[in-house]
Amino acid sequence: MSDPSKNSAWRDWPLDREIVLARVIDAPRNIVYAAWTAPEQIQAWFGPDGMAIETREIGLKPGGLWRFDMVAPDGTRYSNRMIFLRMEAPALIEVEHGSDQDDDPGKFRMLVTFDEQSNGKTVITLRQMHPSKAQRNEKIGFGAVEYGGQTLDKLALHIAKLGSK
Repeated sequence: MSDPSKNSAWRDWPLDREIVLARVIDAPRNIVYAAWTAPEQIQAWFGPDGMAIETREIGLKPGGLWRFDMVAPDGTRYSNRMIFLRMEAPALIEVEHGSDQDDDPGKFRMLVTFDEQSNGKTVITLRQMHPSKAQRNEKIGFGAVEYGGQTLDKLALHIAKLGSK
């Protein structure tokens, strides 16, 4: 398992181009990691409150794609494409995320890490790395921090429901 801090692309990334979100999930990291890597699970919880996921293609493996729309309650569709670059179970997932178009100027890299605490809970951290400070600021203005927090809350709720079954 590699340490993402040893990867110079991540280590040297300018902080003014990052958005970082973290959440403690009351479950072991292998369960939290599985919620990201099992197609039936990620489609059940991913996205901000009120958004439905409609998948067109899903291959959750290195080099795989997840092409989907987030559909708002008013019917507005937001196309998405994630390319899974690196997956090291149960520690990290690295993706390129943007709209479902080739050469999307708004795409960014995201590193998701899963760190298990001594009490069995997992700290999940999402690092979005944007190509420019302006793009980062635009995403923050659009609601990336709030929507990302909602997404992590939905993940925690999904995992809690799994544990109660």
